[in-house]
Amino acid sequence: MSAPDYGRAFALWRDQAPDWQAYTRHGFVEGLRRGDLPRANFLHYLRQDYIFLIHFARAWALAAAKGETLAELQAASATVQALAHVEMPLHVRICAQSGIDVAMLETTQEAPANLAYTRYVLESGYSGDFLDLMAALAPCVLGYGEIGTRLKGSGGTYADWIDTYAGDDYQGLCRNVGALIDGALVHRLGPDWTGLPRARHLAARFATATRLEVGFWQMGLDGPPDRASAGP
Repeated sequence: MSAPDYGRAFALWRDQAPDWQAYTRHGFVEGLRRGDLPRANFLHYLRQDYIFLIHFARAWALAAAKGETLAELQAASATVQALAHVEMPLHVRICAQSGIDVAMLETTQEAPANLAYTRYVLESGYSGDFLDLMAALAPCVLGYGEIGTRLKGSGGTYADWIDTYAGDDYQGLCRNVGALIDGALVHRLGPDWTGLPRARHLAARFATATRLEVGFWQMGLDGPPDRASAGP
């Protein structure tokens, strides 16, 4: 399957990220596709991802603050809206079916892989500019879009999760984020940005975030370390 069209920067950064296939075709993802991922592992991932999305929403709010154009403000705020009103409610709904309520979700202890990834993204925004933050955020948003596209129609146990990321709303978000990144690069660096030293720096940020995504999946595949920290 060819990569989905989420813009010029995504295509370039994706091809330059050594761990992209390890991320988008990780064993955890394949377990979702086949439907044989153990439920305990999936719930462990969801609980960690719920906490991740809180930090992720903060990072997108920071992007809105660092934006320089109305389009950047609108795209960043729309992404915060999607996280708070689409992705996080999905987690709440699936976890509630297994007896894990919102209060339990919000008391989840962050795993080291979660801490490493979320703090890297936030640090990219705090110490860098809008482009640094976009490069660190992009693998999650656009990678999940690619995964959703590839897994679309798999059905089975994890169809609800797959359908969310394969659906028109999320795919539209991915195209909008891709266009946002392309526009931001041209706005700040000019149309020939791919040949600039800054382009290599941004590609490296994207690659690092991709590597941290692999670690996040592996955390889910490894499962909860013990019942006390994992909850029901």
